Amino acid sequence: MSRIGRQPIAVPTSVTVAIEPESVHVKGPKGELSERIPRDIDVAQDGERLIVTRPTDRGEHRALHGLVRSLVANMVQGVTDGYEKRLEIQGVGYRAQMKGKNLELSVGYSHPVPIAAPDGIEFEVPQPTRIVVKGISKQQVGEIAAIIRKQRPPEPYKGKGIRYEGEYVQRKVGKRA
Repeated sequence: MSRIGRQPIAVPTSVTVAIEPESVHVKGPKGELSERIPRDIDVAQDGERLIVTRPTDRGEHRALHGLVRSLVANMVQGVTDGYEKRLEIQGVGYRAQMKGKNLELSVGYSHPVPIAAPDGIEFEVPQPTRIVVKGISKQQVGEIAAIIRKQRPPEPYKGKGIRYEGEYVQRKVGKRA
């Protein structure tokens, strides 16, 4: 049975990849990540490339092939460059500040909202109305950014709240007298 669906991933020389039967470990200058992969999908290293292959063209194998290829490529990019998400805070009196490694939000509640930084995640507050979430895992960075945004999502009438940088919030017309 020939393996089909080859998609190479470029691997920089500063990154080491360890491939086991059902997992891939990637180690680079920024840290180390590992991911479990399905049994049917093969990942092989060919010099400075990783090649992801699938056994057949069935829909299930094609879906898993794309998923594994994206996960491995994201791990390689994460350990070399890292990921970041930027958030904006809009609203009078709404602000963010650092408390040690953690983040503290003042977003219109009677109390400040603390957000603890999990392992592998860093927060930056360049301005009181801007937050930068950094880390090596794309999934973890996106999840923490979503948790921060969920504390006060942008509302459609005045646009107040926490939003991703560049996110467009469609405004609604208020009550007419």
